[in-house]
Amino acid sequence: TDHNVRETLDVIDRAYIIHDGMMLMEGKPSDIVGNEDVRRVYLGDRFSL
Repeated sequence: TDHNVRETLDVIDRAYIIHDGMMLMEGKPSDIVGNEDVRRVYLGDRFSL
């Protein structure tokens, strides 16, 4: 895993978020950050780019 999420999302075109062995979300960084489920289980409510 990469703990520098902001930096990682800044340099990629597409992300895949895996949670409990299943793909929770895949898409552009802006879509990932805006996804409620991703924010709940991975990023947290206060995360911003």
